[in-house]
Amino acid sequence: MLDNTTIEDLARRLDGARQTKSLLRMFTLEYPELSIEDAYAIQRAWTRLQVAGGRVIRGHKIGLTSKAMQNAVGIAEPDYGVLFEDMFYPEASEIPFDRFNGARIEVELAFVLETPLRGPNCTIFDVLKATGHVTPALEILESRMHRIDPETKATRKVMDTISDNAANAALVLGGRPFLPHNADLRWIGALLFRNGQIEETGIAAGVLNHPANGVAWLANRLALHDEHLAAGEVVLAGSFTRPVDVRKGDVFHADYREFGSVSCQFV
Repeated sequence: MLDNTTIEDLARRLDGARQTKSLLRMFTLEYPELSIEDAYAIQRAWTRLQVAGGRVIRGHKIGLTSKAMQNAVGIAEPDYGVLFEDMFYPEASEIPFDRFNGARIEVELAFVLETPLRGPNCTIFDVLKATGHVTPALEILESRMHRIDPETKATRKVMDTISDNAANAALVLGGRPFLPHNADLRWIGALLFRNGQIEETGIAAGVLNHPANGVAWLANRLALHDEHLAAGEVVLAGSFTRPVDVRKGDVFHADYREFGSVSCQFV
């Protein structure tokens, strides 16, 4: 386990990289012993810096929810990060491209909680009961670290990504909000278009067999730190498409059929 001084120092480095739009060297190259719990400790220290600087927590995101992605990075569970108020964009927004470093975009469902959700022993049924509504969403990813180290050509590890707020940068909410019991969430599908051309397709069952499973996992994971999901929080349940690279000028449109659509343009 890294000592508190090192954890705080790494959190400050991440904060500086966010403010200067620069890229850091991967933490795992400097600290090969960096564990997943170390990574979450860095993320929590970074979150405290953001809150101290005036940013407001509005929710959480869940990542690495597919077995294929978990196998690729060598872990057996998802990861999570924090959503801040200034990350949210409304439907059809023009989003400044230069705000991000190497932005990518994914298709998801967002759960908006009506009542608090606490672990341990949180289940899918608890999630559905606590959810006020579900809505289509696009998650925008970026990194404050190199994906591939320029010198060693080593690739970023999951501990680097977790430290870096699970690579979260922003999100767009849109579509038609609906009650969680009014649809079989497993079979909600989406087509992701970039500039009128289909880039990705997927269905929500790709998220841990049911997207509410991810939210239950998160409530149980947070309970390890005596934390919980609060009423009013937005929880991005995990992507059911691969991330698509964003270029300046791109228009993205995700069609969820009867559940509406969500779009944005990077300007």
